[in-house]
Amino acid sequence: MNRHATLTMTATTLGCLAVGLSASVSLAQQKSLKEQLVGTWMLVSSDQVRQDGSKLRRFGVNPKGINVFDATGRFFIMVATADNSKIATREPNETNSEEVGGLIVESIAYYGTYTVNDVNVINLHLEASTFPNQIGTDQKRTITSLTADELT
Repeated sequence: MNRHATLTMTATTLGCLAVGLSASVSLAQQKSLKEQLVGTWMLVSSDQVRQDGSKLRRFGVNPKGINVFDATGRFFIMVATADNSKIATREPNETNSEEVGGLIVESIAYYGTYTVNDVNVINLHLEASTFPNQIGTDQKRTITSLTADELT
């Protein structure tokens, strides 16, 4: 039951959101929130909302990415800048230490398990991540809008 749709991902510096879904949207939904979430979502924007309310576009104005949520409670997320830096070779095992050491982190990917609670919060438990400090952590995302074509 995969579907391709747009995704707007907003996150705080810690990868969390703190905005609630309006009651009118949740009342109008026929399926459960988890059932509506299941599928493949293409990223169209990614803003990190700092504690002071300012926004940071860590992955630029046109990030690329995908979020996949399956019906068994597993997820995968990958986000990258549209203009990721190129290196001299196409073979990862042929890069030299000077190139790799100079790369700026322009992408992140992680996967694990998720649950959805009654107040429109997705709880993510990260089992693996390209940023090792996230492994084993829990993150929260609050759904502020969910239609057949858009997840915010």
